[in-house]
Amino acid sequence: MIRYIEGPEVRLTVNDAIFLDVDFADGDHFDMLEPHCLFPISGRNKYIALLDSEGEQMAIIRDLDQLMPESKEAVESCLREYYMMPRIKRFINMSEKFKIWMWTCETDRGIITFEIRNHITAVKPLYDGRILIKDGNDNRYEIPDINKLDKKSRKMLAPKI
Repeated sequence: MIRYIEGPEVRLTVNDAIFLDVDFADGDHFDMLEPHCLFPISGRNKYIALLDSEGEQMAIIRDLDQLMPESKEAVESCLREYYMMPRIKRFINMSEKFKIWMWTCETDRGIITFEIRNHITAVKPLYDGRILIKDGNDNRYEIPDINKLDKKSRKMLAPKI
């Protein structure tokens, strides 16, 4: 039976970077549950599934904002680690050869060069101003706000979106 977590009736603590231990007010306890966003692009704060080692859903957090602050931070910490996605700060160079684009950019994790095979399917503008990019190796990158990119970077990216 899947338990729905509505708010402060639970205490969540980090266990080994991407796992959570869960203590319910009624005395139930689960170890080493892995949080997964059911809607990772459109709803990162809502409907977080907690999976056991077999991949079975043990609980679902309906809304992170309803948790106690310590529990919310524990879940967010695990999700950041699990869904680690470099954030692009600026584009340094874009070149194309044989219909394969090589992009070099500065991210929050350093300078990265990756290839894009089809910019039409690889670059996804989202309604909130973010842009998601998937490279040729299925790595994902995020531009949190296109309007905060420098002018040169916006100009380089403009024909691609």
